[in-house]
Amino acid sequence: MYAPFDGVITVRNTDVGAVIDAGAGNAKELFHISKIDRLRVFVPMPEMWSRYSRPGTKAELTLSEFPNRKFTCVLVRNSGAIETNTRTLLTEFDVDNSSGELFPGSYVQVHLKLPTTASALTVPANTLLFRSEGLRVGVVREGKTQLVPITIGRDFGTRVEVLSGVQPTDSVILDPSDSLIDGLSVRVRAVQGQKQK
Repeated sequence: MYAPFDGVITVRNTDVGAVIDAGAGNAKELFHISKIDRLRVFVPMPEMWSRYSRPGTKAELTLSEFPNRKFTCVLVRNSGAIETNTRTLLTEFDVDNSSGELFPGSYVQVHLKLPTTASALTVPANTLLFRSEGLRVGVVREGKTQLVPITIGRDFGTRVEVLSGVQPTDSVILDPSDSLIDGLSVRVRAVQGQKQK
């Protein structure tokens, strides 16, 4: 008996001299054979970045056992639907493993370079207000406070990308109080080239 492809036996459930019940209902497979010269990497991509999951997109893999190396992989396909529980799109990358250095089943980190938008706005993370009605940011417009709903994009740690809700001319309130409401009179002053309450 021959496998339909060249590969490596990764699981062996029998040995020389063992009895094999051919056709038995409870029989288990004898071997697992893996073709490892090209590996598939499955990545659940967050919904907000799903539009960047186009075939041909390149990314880099890093593994803890290779701390100073990066492996190039290519996105070949996606599931075509958002998983409702995790709000992610399952994508598949192929990575060349002709050297046999990478093992099937390994845990890897995938670094995908996303296109940047020149007009994208970012605000400090300490300006966000988490309210029951949704995410808000306090801004000053015409000398009055206003809580505006926003949609965020990428999270850069100390700053977050704002996709909608805030205008480039808005003065955003830093470290807003949880009791902040609309319509309060404020005075704006410049601090290090920025405006704050």
